[in-house]
Parts: sequence; structure tokens; C-alpha cells
Amino acid sequence: MCSNNSLTPSYFQFTVFADYGPLRYLFFSLSLLIYVTIISANLVIVLSVCLETSLHQPMYIFICSLCLNSLYGSTSFFPRFLMDLLSDTHLISHPLCFIQVYIINTYLGQELTLLTVMAYDRFVAICQPLHYHSKMTFETVLLLLILGVLYFVCLVGCFVYYVSSLPLCGNQLRRIVCMIWVLIKLSCVDTTVISIASQIFAVTSIFIPLFFVLYSYLRILLVCRRSSSEFRGKALQTCLPHIVTFGNFCISLFCEFSMTLYNVDEVNTFSIVLSLEFLIIPPIMNPLVYGLNLPQIRRVIFGFLKAGKMLVHCLVQWQLY
Repeated sequence: MCSNNSLTPSYFQFTVFADYGPLRYLFFSLSLLIYVTIISANLVIVLSVCLETSLHQPMYIFICSLCLNSLYGSTSFFPRFLMDLLSDTHLISHPLCFIQVYIINTYLGQELTLLTVMAYDRFVAICQPLHYHSKMTFETVLLLLILGVLYFVCLVGCFVYYVSSLPLCGNQLRRIVCMIWVLIKLSCVDTTVISIASQIFAVTSIFIPLFFVLYSYLRILLVCRRSSSEFRGKALQTCLPHIVTFGNFCISLFCEFSMTLYNVDEVNTFSIVLSLEFLIIPPIMNPLVYGLNLPQIRRVIFGFLKAGKMLVHCLVQWQLY
């Protein structure tokens, strides 16, 4: 039970930030560069898909949604982290901490949902090509996106609201972001049931999409074995970016859950990097993988860059005259 003198804190303190002295400005510059790269790379993909009518197809709409979700997730971390790097006190209010928890967890859930839906899209396109346009209509794509978003928005919202109402007997967070598992451990009451339930939900939310993706690609592999080399090449070209993206995201989640399940409380540079991997690597990798591997997107991006270069050249010539 919670002791009489324990109160739910009005703020939390991140305890892993060290006094790096002048090095803090170097870390700030590197982190800012990473954040700007994430924003720029994902916006390029989003604008390419939105402005180019030839990319208004299910696969590219899902890629665009994936990049928007990357912007959503990274924004929950970088602005606060950049501020903490320059600050001498690393405090976050109770409401802002749980808002960060909510955004991070909805980002994770929506990322898994989008990657699973993209596997289904590739499965229908390769294994059932004659039925692709009848199954993957605009209404179907929109419905899949809405259901995928609303499911985790509502479920995570209820869970975070429940955890936020728990009495907490401390305010020290051995992380550099607010994580739901760490907050549950601070509770004054017995949280065995909610901890087990949340871990079961987390594992289920990961392994069901994982099995579905593996099943989809097993069926795709069987179809490719019976097809021509040209067909296999085209299938690989569209599936490889998704395989790389999904594998990278699963590794990121595995790193974070491993630290949580094995109670890694000894904080060092390695554990900090692992705890941030799912918030940094996927948002950078997603636009690079799709932008560099899919010729349709690459061609549009190069076209925009060429048009921008010509526009700058014309403006310069106009200023000269």
C-alpha cells in the first residue's frame, strides 16, 4: 500500500542526464541534425505521394501514412530531448509525461498496424493480382487506415488514463523519455495484474502482426518460385523495402522490451542508445529505404529536385537582370 506521506508527484525527473559541460552543445547539434533529417526525409516522401497523381495508389498511400506516423512519433521525443540537453534541470510535468507516453505508444501501435496492412497489400498484389483492384479500393484503404489508427488511439488512451490515475510513490525516471513500464513501477499499489496484462497485450500486439507478415511472405515466396525470373525481380523490388522496414522495426522493439523485461536499471551509453532506437532509426530508415529502392518514388523526387534547381536558376537570372 502507499504510505501516508506519499503523494502523486506533480512532476518527474529524468535522472540519466549527466553534466557534459561544453559537450552538451555538440550533442544538441547532432540531435538537431538527426531531427531535421527525419523531418526533411519524411516530408519529401509525403509531398511526393500527395502531389504526384501517378502515386495515388494503395502501396504509396500506405508509405505516405508510414512517413506521417514517423513524424508523429519523432515529434514526441526530439523537441523535449533537445530542450533537456541544454537545460540544467530535467523535469517534466505529470500531464506532459503521460502525453508523451500516449504519443509514443500510439506511434508504436500504428507503425505495427501500417506495416501489417502493407504486407497484406503486397500479398494481394502478388498472389491475387486479378483481384487486386477490386479488393484494394480507395474505400478499403481508407477503412484500413482509420481502423488501424482508431484501435490504438482508443485502447492506448484507456490504458494510459488508468495508469495516470495510479498513486505514485516516486518521481525519479531512469530514462530520458517517459515510458509506461517505468511509471507503473513507481506505483504505491500492487501492479502485478496490470503489469502482466500489459506485457501480454504488448507481446500479442507484436507477434500477431509478425506471424501474419511471415505468412504473407511465405505465400509470396511460393508464388515467386513458380513464376518467371522477371516476375520474381519485380516482386522483390516492391517487397524488399517492406521487409527491411519491418525487420528494422521489430529489432527496435525487441531492444526496448528486452531492457524492460530484464529490468535493465544500470544506465550507460549503450542502454540509452538501445532505449532510443525505436524513436530514431525507423523514422530515418523508412523514407530512405522507400525513396532509394522504389523507382517510382525516386523518379518523382528527382523530378522535384530538378524543377527546384531550375526555379532557383531562373530566380537568380531574374535578379541579375
